[in-house]
Amino acid sequence: MSDKLKVGILGATGMVGQRFVTLLADHPWFEIKTLAASARSAGKTYEEAVGDKWKMDTPMPECVKQMVVKNVADVENVAADVDFVFSAVNMSKDEIRAIEEEYAKTETPVVSNNSAHRWTPDVPMVIPEINSEHFAVIADQKKRLGTTRGFIAVKPNCSIQSYTPALAAWMKFEPTQVVVSTYQAISGAGKTFRDWPEMVGNIIPFISGEEEKSEQEPLKVFGHIENGRIVKLESDLKITSQCIRVPILNGHTATVFLNFKKDPTKEELIEALREYFGKPQELKLPHAPEHFIQYLEEDDRPQVLKDVNFEGGMGVSIGRLRRDSIFDWKFVGLSHNTLRGAAGGAVECAELLKALGYIQAK
Repeated sequence: MSDKLKVGILGATGMVGQRFVTLLADHPWFEIKTLAASARSAGKTYEEAVGDKWKMDTPMPECVKQMVVKNVADVENVAADVDFVFSAVNMSKDEIRAIEEEYAKTETPVVSNNSAHRWTPDVPMVIPEINSEHFAVIADQKKRLGTTRGFIAVKPNCSIQSYTPALAAWMKFEPTQVVVSTYQAISGAGKTFRDWPEMVGNIIPFISGEEEKSEQEPLKVFGHIENGRIVKLESDLKITSQCIRVPILNGHTATVFLNFKKDPTKEELIEALREYFGKPQELKLPHAPEHFIQYLEEDDRPQVLKDVNFEGGMGVSIGRLRRDSIFDWKFVGLSHNTLRGAAGGAVECAELLKALGYIQAK
């Protein structure tokens, strides 16, 4: 009998769901027990339900091919056999909010990749290395939901993870104005070039809803708990952004200009990046990168082809830090959007929740 926690994946047939499958197939702490998707996939084996739409660059794990997919809307049935679930469902925000709360009320913790609950005041939105203390608000959420072990935790938008870690490392220097442009891979839209051939050789200067997320979500990550809710950072930090879709499969790049209240040297800024770590590194979680942030000295780095898989795609790469003629400093950041930014970040959140005692066997 395995002592691993039993996991369900909601939205298992989509791109992020597939990434969850690959990350969990041989996980040391978690075991895939249930796969759930829409009614049109329910009753089929996972291999049949995915068909020719497997989007990962590694083969579908053998352990899931013959699993029969359940209907994600059959909440009690899906929740019955699992200790917690990952959520990557493709529904409207209202539907996602409702179904994730339904799962939580079955006393099944939900670790969500979706954006629907990111601004629910008592739902922690966590980058594990940065704001793990926000998990404390789960106690207040449970009171609202009327649960003893069921809750929802989410991870933030994939695009912010290419630059927010640098801001976290530099908070002691009091960043103020931040201007960021993100150059986002097509897998962030759940696509490959086969699905989206018009992206070959193309740039689209608009991603619906993305700029608001890029400007506002870091402020919740840097916020604090007050009266049972997470409130945004109250400081002079302001972020403005532009978000652009570019013809890259994996990897979100950010170009950032920023000011500080204090006047750090370049050496101090680089040292802060290289020395930055959080709870996942202290606890040596299975998916925690040994080095959360790397600083690259070369003028032409970070590059997607060379750096997107740093620390197995769970690390963040920063480079080209230099003085600016209008702002104090500018730099370039890079993160893997479906690993650090999506499923991998959610798995690391679940590992931390387990390590801290929030997720246990039913």
